[in-house]
Amino acid sequence: MRVSLIQPAVEASESADARRRRLAEQVRGRSGDDLVVLPELWAAGAWAYDRWDQDAEPLDGPTAEAMSAAARHAGTWLHAGSIVERDPDGTLYNTALLFDRSGELRGHYRKIHRYGFDTGEATLMGGGRDIVTVPADFGVVGLAICYDLRFPELFRGLVDAGAELIAVPAAWPAARLSHWQLLTRTRALEEQVFLPACCATGEHGGMEQGGHSTVVDPWGTVLAEADRHEQVVTADVDMADVARIRSALPVLRDRVLGLAATAGH
Repeated sequence: MRVSLIQPAVEASESADARRRRLAEQVRGRSGDDLVVLPELWAAGAWAYDRWDQDAEPLDGPTAEAMSAAARHAGTWLHAGSIVERDPDGTLYNTALLFDRSGELRGHYRKIHRYGFDTGEATLMGGGRDIVTVPADFGVVGLAICYDLRFPELFRGLVDAGAELIAVPAAWPAARLSHWQLLTRTRALEEQVFLPACCATGEHGGMEQGGHSTVVDPWGTVLAEADRHEQVVTADVDMADVARIRSALPVLRDRVLGLAATAGH
């Protein structure tokens, strides 16, 4: 199967509507791909806290509408990154959206680990509670977002829920690029999954984003990696490698501690 990561520049000078139109056009051009992944909060801007309330939208809002149509046009599964979701009760969430080849929303995930410590996302958004996996025609997709990469227990939970590929949209700071590169490889290697991780580039809200979107295989090998410029990164992957690698090096079977060992206790 073919996986593509669309790495856009997210700049304050471009409106959410304009960026929505631009990325929808790029997705429509990805006919032949099996999975396309976009970055975190690319419409509103992950660091533009002052715009979140203005650009928040429901699950069936303008971003979902545009991405659904684009996925259907291209005939691809589309992980549309994440949006600033406004719940009917008014709470904002950082929510990932996954569409199938027909444009149907097959799953959404509210980010569990909110970044910012005592500022930004940590104070302005609610936190998700549910681990989310979605069966696709090529395997089971697990959903995580950016800062989640620092919490291995979530990724182990996704594997226990059947994940064979974990898609990670992000707006990772350029100042900590080495952490991004280390953590994406580590999460793929320790969970023995394919890990396509799409990070925005550009600068807004005073933050320079790192780019370097990457596709990592279950052996921890980087199959493709972007630089800091706007671009599309593509990798051909064989999902059968997940079972082969887990059989050849049965690390997950040998766990003693953790979710599998404590289930039901």
